[in-house]
Parts: sequence; C-alpha cells; structure tokens
Amino acid sequence: MVDAALIKECADHGLKPAIVEKFIAEAGTDDPLTVTVRSGKRVVLIPKPSTPEEAMALIRQNIGRNVVRVGITQYPAGLGVLEAGALKPDLVDACANLRMGTALFAKIYRVILKWYGNPTGEEAERQVLEDALIAWQSGYFEGEAVFRTPDPRETEVAEPNRDVPGNDDAEKSEAPGADEQSEPAENPDLDGDPDKAGIRIDLSGLGAK
Repeated sequence: MVDAALIKECADHGLKPAIVEKFIAEAGTDDPLTVTVRSGKRVVLIPKPSTPEEAMALIRQNIGRNVVRVGITQYPAGLGVLEAGALKPDLVDACANLRMGTALFAKIYRVILKWYGNPTGEEAERQVLEDALIAWQSGYFEGEAVFRTPDPRETEVAEPNRDVPGNDDAEKSEAPGADEQSEPAENPDLDGDPDKAGIRIDLSGLGAK
C-alpha cells in the first residue's frame, strides 16, 4: 500500500485521499519501478527492473510498439511523447509519478462527472469513480480517447460568458475572421490513442536488431 504521507505530499489535491487510495489499489501498484507492457490484450513478459535505469531502458525498448504503463499509477508512458529521448526518469519516481498520474486521473474523473451531468451524493461518486477506473485502464470512455479529452475545468474557463451585458456587441465589433483566428490550432499529438502515440518514435538507435 502506498504511504499516506506520500499521497498527502504528492497526489493531486483535486482528488480526495480516499479516491487516490482506491485508484492506486484498483489500477496502480505500490512499486514505482513497475513496468507493464501489453500488445493488444496480451501482457508481454519482461524482466522485472531493479533500478530506475533498468525500468527506463525497458520503457524505451517497448514504447512505440506496445502499450506501456509505468509506476505507482501505471501512467501511460507514451502520452505526449514523440521521441524516445523525451522520456523522463520522473516516470519511475514515486512522487512525480503519483503527481502526474493523479492529475490525469482527476481530469478523467471530471470528464465522466460532467458526462453524467455533475451529480452529487455518495452513490453518484461511486459510479463516477468506477467508470473512471475502467477508463484509466482501457484508455477510453464512451468511445473517446479519454487521456486526450479536454479538461472540462479548462473548457469552462475558456468559454465566454454569454450573460455579460454588452458581450454580443463586443463580439460584433471584432474584425472579420476573428472567430476563426481565436480557435486553437489543431495539435496532431492530441489525436488518436495516447498509448499508441509512440509509434512515431525512432527506435533505430535503441539497440533494435
């Protein structure tokens, strides 16, 4: 079991400690060096790493060809990674992995909570948590690649307040095409399955025969 002090220090404050504990118990591990490799639904047998260096070597060897989860939270190692050299030892650091993993899980929790219509109460919390755990393990919720789904919290902040007096007038005064210019540029790294984002990684220099 992950130490309560580590959870208090490193876990995302947007999640209750009890939720973090259940998250790790259900979807994670107590060993920060744990590397899990899957090819489709099959678990690939790999040697158990005994040092951070060995763990990182295993990740680099498998990223791009298989789904790789790592550390206490079983964080998706391929998320946002375009090159093997961009992989950081933070992945196998207990505190850093817990911080990254719980922050990402908190976003998934918010996505699912919003999908349900932001219900309240213990039963609603239990259902949302259950679905969030399944989404974390599969990478999908309602057919969407959930790791890359926009955070509802950030989306709500970005949306203009239509109730503010004069807001419509301000929009009308914008130059032609301003709406199009304000749209964020499409980021190709946000498309598709995050666990498979590493397919663009050049493995030629990683000892591949």
